[in-house]
Amino acid sequence: MVALKGNDIDRLIADPKRLSGVILIYGPDQGLVAERAAALVAAASGGVDDPFSTVRLDGSEVASDPARLDDEARTLALFGGRRTVWVRDAGSRSIEAAVKPLLDDPPADAVIVIEAGDLKKGTGLRKRVEDHRSALAVPCYADAAADLDKVISEEARAAGLTVDEDARQALHLLLGSDRRLTRSEVAKLCLYAHGRGRIELSDVRAVVGDTGAFALDDAIDAALTGDVASFDREMGRIRAAGTHPSALLTAALRQIQTIARGRLLVDAGTPPAQAVDRMVPPVFFKRKATVARVLSLWPSPRLAAAATRIEDAVVQSRLKPALGYEIAAETLLALATAARAAGRAR
Repeated sequence: MVALKGNDIDRLIADPKRLSGVILIYGPDQGLVAERAAALVAAASGGVDDPFSTVRLDGSEVASDPARLDDEARTLALFGGRRTVWVRDAGSRSIEAAVKPLLDDPPADAVIVIEAGDLKKGTGLRKRVEDHRSALAVPCYADAAADLDKVISEEARAAGLTVDEDARQALHLLLGSDRRLTRSEVAKLCLYAHGRGRIELSDVRAVVGDTGAFALDDAIDAALTGDVASFDREMGRIRAAGTHPSALLTAALRQIQTIARGRLLVDAGTPPAQAVDRMVPPVFFKRKATVARVLSLWPSPRLAAAATRIEDAVVQSRLKPALGYEIAAETLLALATAARAAGRAR
């Protein structure tokens, strides 16, 4: 099995001759899963929506008739060329038995793209694909800052717009947990700013809703500043919105790592408020006071310990998905309690 990352996937899509066999796309960011699946299917089929060469199946169809997937993959395209089979919504279905023949004996001229959810490592479909060297696995997690920036720039460039820096920072705060939602919100923003040449902070405030990383950052900020009451309230909102717990934990880990880099400046003698101004990526202006307080409450060794604890929680939430919210809440509540104690001791 070969696990691909963002740049690897882009190169693969640009060179469709390399596409073959089973490609499993999975992860908590369902918008990114859908986007990459569609791009891979388009690359494999040459962008031609031909029902005789491209077959779409639902995971439930494959689960109820496992032999059908193998039959479809080995059927010759009516007018020649490569056969593409696209299986959607496979994460909630047991289709390992259907996939096994295609892994053991890959079809000579077919690409099988399987679109799934956040699959647990070492079990089920994910394990079966990972055990075969000829297959490809494409994990899809919440966008990192650079990936989010790329999406914003792509959409703005296509609309003939530039993005002011403070507007870009606000978008980083508001978006990022789901690729499909991110593209939808930025496209809506571009339509709103059409004809004016650039996107300003006021446009973001007017158009982009309280979604994605905005709610996540509120919960994480509350935890790291020791505001237990606010943390409990934000966790309730996150759960009610259906945000995946691994998205929350991943965002928390990313924020801890950013804070840790800022804390190195404080350790070298820079006052917290000045360290915030020197942090990369830049801190959104509305969060500067909060981040400065976090820098003052969390010394480097405790930040390292917090990062380790969150990493462990990410693993546990994937091993025990039914307890994902409880694991995330317990982990971040422990950080909130520690931060509150540190604040009282000052």
